[in-house]
Parts: sequence; structure tokens; C-alpha cells
Amino acid sequence: MTATSTTPTITGLTAAEVAQRVAAGQTNRVPEAPSRTTWGIIRANVLTPINLIVGVLCALVLVARSPKDALFGGLIVINSVVGIVQELRAKRSLDALRVVSAPRARVWRDGALVDLAVDELVLDDVVELRAGNQVVADGEVLSSDNLEIDESLLTGEADPIDKQTGDPVMSGSAVVAGTGTVRLTRVGADNYAVQLAEEARKFTLVNSALRNDVNRIVKLVGWAIIPVGLLLASSQFLRLHQGWQEAVVKTVGGLIGMVPEGLVLMTSVAFAVGVIRLAKQRCLVQELPAIEVLARVDVLCADKTGTITEGALAMAGAQPVGSTQQSTVDDVLAAMATLDPDPNATLQAVRTRYGTGSDWRLESRVPFSSARKWSAMTFADHGSWVVGAPENVLGDAYQGALRDEVVRHAESGQRVLVLASTVAPPSEEAGLSGVEPAAVVLFEDIVRPDAPETLRYFAEQGVTLKVISGDNPVTVAAVARRAGLAAWESHADARQLPPDGPEFERDVLDTAVFGRVTPQQKRAMVHALQAAGHTVAMTGDGVNDVLALKDADCGIAMASGSEASRGVAQLVLMDSNFSALPPVVAEGRRVINNIERVASLFLAKTTYSLILSLLAGVFAFTYPLRPIHLTLLSWFTIGIPAFFLALEPNAERVEHGFLQRVLHRAVPTGVVIAGMSLAVFQLSQLDTSIDSAHASSVAVLTAGAVGILYLTRVARPWNRLRISLVAAMAAGLTLAFVVPAGRDTFELPVTRPWAYALVAAAVAAAYPLLLVGERIHFGRLAEPAPSGRVAQSVR
Repeated sequence: MTATSTTPTITGLTAAEVAQRVAAGQTNRVPEAPSRTTWGIIRANVLTPINLIVGVLCALVLVARSPKDALFGGLIVINSVVGIVQELRAKRSLDALRVVSAPRARVWRDGALVDLAVDELVLDDVVELRAGNQVVADGEVLSSDNLEIDESLLTGEADPIDKQTGDPVMSGSAVVAGTGTVRLTRVGADNYAVQLAEEARKFTLVNSALRNDVNRIVKLVGWAIIPVGLLLASSQFLRLHQGWQEAVVKTVGGLIGMVPEGLVLMTSVAFAVGVIRLAKQRCLVQELPAIEVLARVDVLCADKTGTITEGALAMAGAQPVGSTQQSTVDDVLAAMATLDPDPNATLQAVRTRYGTGSDWRLESRVPFSSARKWSAMTFADHGSWVVGAPENVLGDAYQGALRDEVVRHAESGQRVLVLASTVAPPSEEAGLSGVEPAAVVLFEDIVRPDAPETLRYFAEQGVTLKVISGDNPVTVAAVARRAGLAAWESHADARQLPPDGPEFERDVLDTAVFGRVTPQQKRAMVHALQAAGHTVAMTGDGVNDVLALKDADCGIAMASGSEASRGVAQLVLMDSNFSALPPVVAEGRRVINNIERVASLFLAKTTYSLILSLLAGVFAFTYPLRPIHLTLLSWFTIGIPAFFLALEPNAERVEHGFLQRVLHRAVPTGVVIAGMSLAVFQLSQLDTSIDSAHASSVAVLTAGAVGILYLTRVARPWNRLRISLVAAMAAGLTLAFVVPAGRDTFELPVTRPWAYALVAAAVAAAYPLLLVGERIHFGRLAEPAPSGRVAQSVR
């Protein structure tokens, strides 16, 4: 016998009724999940301040008919392509995942069942639900046969909900047991899941401190270029009476050197390489700087269901009561798991434990009902048995030692059912009679195998862990304990938290585990942690996590979760594997620490170009360097070595003050290079047989030699790779001066031998000055970037 609620024969809507609803706009077309459009990605990578500056300067050189000096313009293309390719690749992966995971529905139309795409449904459609189906729109249950719905992606509640005729169901939930039919009462944008996700409609870019610092430098340079450019141009055009083409090239030579375009490119390349490496770990990065942000995170908020746990139950054990034998308990549970045609979540866990090999024969069955909270079976030659909630199965017999044992297990976070025998076969009408308890059956959430190790890793890295869930706080605390969270005893019921304010922020900071948390509270908790100065990462997989994922500094979604959560997150774990996070942290640290190592190379060029431009403008001498000269210097003293150094392993913890430390090394170095290059440029022209072109060649050699000398300082500590790298760069720079093709390409005419001796003297004098420069400390030149997410950012 089975418990089934039925309705008259179902016919569903007619074709005319469907057409009427389509005409009225009552369809289930849902707004797309928030994500970056292709045009948005292209615009964000192309229309940047640094591309504008470099593009204008490149155009000026081309107008002056010196295409050789416009080689630096290629950086616009490379920098834009690197970002566009990586972010479009991430978008395509998510779009493909959306197509693969797009649900379909079986719908009654004109008396027949048809298979339709979700957006083809209309209001009042009658949808058939079976185990494994996703609820595709809000509706009302018309018929139910042991229908159980998992609403964890919407509410965080891990326990399936039994649904009877007249009960509501919500889009985004899933059927875990039974069958039923549902009439759609809300479609499209009116669905609950869509309304919840609507607050996260706008895709926001991750707030990258490294990118912010680089952008701050670019902005300062952009403002400085205007007055410096006017000053330098006036001196080259008016006071030196050069041809306009040569004056344009010289002016651009001074200005392009001020732009740290290579640093922007190097940052993008380092991020892109990190993204490729993480792809091998099955971690999809939607935005390049996201890996950097996770490396800076000091608070990780983890959702329980789907992140720390697998979202399923496991049977923890069955303890016999009284004189019942363990073998009897095992045999009964195995038979119930084998013979139930539509097991719910608990019986599925029993089936996993015992398998389906029982040879008992079923005579009658009463399926589980949320009203009864028990299910029962009668077996031939083995009597009648019932399993369910203790208070519902035992009634007045639920007391004494047995009750104390059940309470003890429940307080430890386990889910407790009672197995009992009955004198007469149970029925839906007569209920239970002659109940005799046989065993206490225990269940618990399955903790992901990788969760304890991952949580331990973050704890060792000084990251504070907080578990946030919509489930029972005692259950969440038990899961946190089993996952290895040290502060699992510090738990709270979010329903008892004060509203937003100082007390709420204090409770959020002081508590490690939260249960019964609403989606709005999750977001408020993220805001409270950010307000306290923390950098916050949030993991989640459900629609109920979307608001918090969007507002966290770094949102991390599981690929197995909802489309909305994947759309707003910066990182998507494609295998829904929590252990993929430590490699992300390692990649972020490699990027940040190595970019800091090489950033001073780029900013030293910015410094000496600025100094030379100011001096040339004020004292009206020919600017010593052409754009092609700066291309040569950028290749061998900055760009190529920086590329290799930026890709080396580096797992050191990230410290604040990136810009301050970089400037403290770059500015003194730039001063030394400018001073030595200008001194050699001016002194060499004391010989009237040497023109400015020959003097520029000597100045380039001086700047290059001092740059190589500084590279030896940046490349410390030495290893074979770094020694070989510095030697190769020195050899490449030398060949440019020695090989005729190099001299012709880079405008490096041969000059007097004594001028090269002057270069050697300048390099010798520069070394102690570089050592002194390393001991100069600047004040706090850059404030840390604020926490939170920004709606727009520049690369």
C-alpha cells in the first residue's frame, strides 16, 4: 500500500491557452545571469588610460614619418589581446556550462506529456516532477507521491522538504524523491530565485590592490605628461629650431619613457599565465586579477552545503536498543533500503551503507510523509518495521534513557531516527500499534574529503575562517568540527543576531559559525567584515549565496551550483573541488611578489625619463633619447628579464605597501641613471667632432649599462637561471652596439673610443650610488585600496 495524493485526469493547457499567455507575455523567459558581455570585456581591455596615452604618442610618431620609433605602439595590441583572450575564454567556458546544465521540463499540453525548454513554459502550465528534476518555476503542487524537494540552493536548509497537495514549490530547488505534478503560479522574472538574484544583476569587477597601484601610477603619469610634454615640446620646437619631425620624435621619446606601459603588460601576462596554470587545476578565473585578491584575503566565509559538505547524508551508524541484536537491525535496514522503490535522502544513505542485496519479500509499504514523519514496511516472515522521527514513532514511549540518548546525538549535530517493530502492519489510516524500539539510526552530512586539509591550509596562512549556512546552527557547528575548524564551538543562530549596527558587526567578528542565515544576512556579514578592514572571500553554490558572492572581495562558486552564483563569482571551481583554492593562493602570491620584484625596473625608466624631460625642457638641450632607443633599453634592461623573473615560483606571504616599497627602489635608481646618462651625453659633446646623434648613442649605452647593473641587484638571490638571464641581457645589449644591423635599427652610430671609457667611468660611479639609493626610505606614499567591490576599473 502506498500513500499518494491524486488529482483528476490531467490534460494541461490547450494550444489556444498557451498562445494567449505567450501574447500576454506570461512566459518563463528568465533574465540572463549577471556576466560580462563580449563587448564589455573588449571595452574594458582596450579603452584604458594607458592605451590612450600610448596610442596618441604612437600616432604622433607615425605622423612624423618615423615608423621605426613607433614600435612601442605594439604594446597596446599585446596588452589588450592578453586580457581579452583570457576573459573571453572564461566567458565561453561558463556559457558552455550554462548550456550543458540548462534544465528541461516535462509538461502536460492538450492531454499529452511533452518535453520543453524552460523558456517555453507559460503561466498555469502543469509540470511533471520526478527525482532528479529541477523545479524550473514557482508553482503549487497538484499531486504528490512521496514528493521531497531540496531547497538548499535557495535557503541553505540541507533537509529535503516533503511536499503535499497545495504546497508551494520554488524555482531553483530540486526533486530528491518521489513524483508529483505542479501548476506554475509565477514565471519569468516573477520567480523567487530570479527576484533573489535580481539584486546581483550588475556584474562588478574585482577590486585589485595591485591593479589599483599600477593605475594610480598611470594616472599620475597621465597628468604629468601634459605640462611636461608642453615644456619639452616648446624647447625642442622653438628654442632649438629643429625640424618639426625630429622635434616630435624627440618629444615623444621623452614622454613615452615616462609611461610604464611594460608594467601594465607584465601584470596582465603574469595574471594570464596564472590563469592558464589554474585551468589545469580545474579552476576557472573570470577576471585576471582575481587570483591576486584571493592571495590577499584574510577572512574566508565558507557556505556549508555544497562547499564543505557534499550536500548529501551518510549513515553514521545504527545502535541497537534493549535486547535487539545488531544483525537484526542491519538486516531490517538493508531490506528497507533494497525494497523501497523511491527512497528519500535518509533511505538513500542507508542504501549506500548496506547496498541492495536483501532477499526479503515486501508485503506492504507506507511511504514517508512530512505529516507522519515516518515510513513503514511489512515483510513476509519478518514482521512489520517503521523508521522515522523518535517522537512520532514512539509517542508516549519516547522518554527516559532512550530520549536522553537521542537528545545527546542531536546536540552533537547528528540527525537521529528510530527503527522500531510493530505488532500489526502499519497503515496510513490506522497508523502504528504495538511499537517496540529496536535501534537508534544516526545520519550526518558528508564532509568533502578535501575540506579539512583546505581549511587547515588557510588557518596556517593566517586566514580567519567563518562557516555561514541557512541550516540548523548545531548541525553546522558539528560539520565545522568534523571539517577541522578549531573555533567550531563559537556558533550562533543568525535569527538571534541584532540588526545591522555595531553589535551586529561585533557578533560577526567574534563568532566562527552561523546557522539559519538569510541571503541578506550573508551579504550584511560580508559588509561588516569589510568595514572592519578585512579582505573577504566568499564560497557558495546556491542562489541564496549570490548577494554575498557579489559583494565579497573575491567570490568563489562551485560549477555544480546555480547559474546565478557562477555568473557573479570571479573564480569557478569546475570540479566543485574545495581543494583547488590553495593553488589559487599560491599563484596569486607568485604574481604579486614577482611583479613587486620587477616593477622597480619599469618605474626606474619612468623616473629617469621624467627627469631628463624636465631638464631638457628647462635648459633647452636636445633630448638625448629617441623612442627607438627606449625600445632597446626596455627590451634588455626591463621587459625580457622582467618576464622571466615574474614567472618564477614565489610563495611568500603578501605584505601591504607594494607601491611604497617599489618607489623606494625605483626613484633613486632612476635618478642615478638620469644623472649618469645626462652627464655622459653633455661631456661627450665637448668634442666638437661629435654630434648629438653620436652623443645619444653614448647616453643609451650608459643608461643600458647602469640598467644591467641594477638588474643584478633585482635578480638576487642568485641562481643559475638568474645569472644566465643577466648575462644574456648584457650580451644582447652589447650586440646591438656591435653588430651593424643592430646599430642601424636602433640608431646607434659608432663614436670615439674615449667616449666608451667615459661610459665605463660612469658605470663605476653609479654602483655605490645604487647601493646608497637602496637605503633611502620614503614615507607612506600609497594608502591600501579599500575593501569591497568596484563597478568599474581600468587595466
